[in-house]
Amino acid sequence: MRTLLLLIFCSCLALTTTAQTPVTQKIGYADWAYIFQQLPEFKQINDQLATHSSQLENQYKAKMQEYDTKVKAYQANVATMNEVVRKSTETELTQLGENIQKFQQDAMANVQAKQTTLMEPVYAKVGKAIEEVAKENGYDFILAPQIEVQGGGGDILLYSSEKFDISNLVLKKLGVTPKPVATPAAGK
Repeated sequence: MRTLLLLIFCSCLALTTTAQTPVTQKIGYADWAYIFQQLPEFKQINDQLATHSSQLENQYKAKMQEYDTKVKAYQANVATMNEVVRKSTETELTQLGENIQKFQQDAMANVQAKQTTLMEPVYAKVGKAIEEVAKENGYDFILAPQIEVQGGGGDILLYSSEKFDISNLVLKKLGVTPKPVATPAAGK
């Protein structure tokens, strides 16, 4: 009986001691924006998006120029137009204005879709590299220092030591030599 009680006591003591042993976890963070800006494909994607946006902007300007020309012609001749021509011209101008608004909305959606399509493989590549670096270096958690919160930025971390930043390790895993980050001039 004594042996059984001693065994139960020792088991409980071992469980209590184990429960109180602190668990250490290794936490790091990776700055996605910093990593992306250093990748060669990021510049290529930005160039492609700029070219695409420029083409859409030129189309928009041409539509606006056509609209402005027709509005000026209408304003110059409205006093001498008969009722049928005036209504027809007003309907045409209204439709043209609506088409321009729809073009603007479609163009914005088109640019966002193109950006998503171009960036998906880069997100996957960087995500995989982050996971590999975390496993190779024994990290339990990797956090992002910033997130988008309903249109504004917000920090996930209130404080973080640079010694936990694995961004350069991720870049090296991706075969990119990290470039020094420019620091703002003093007094600015």
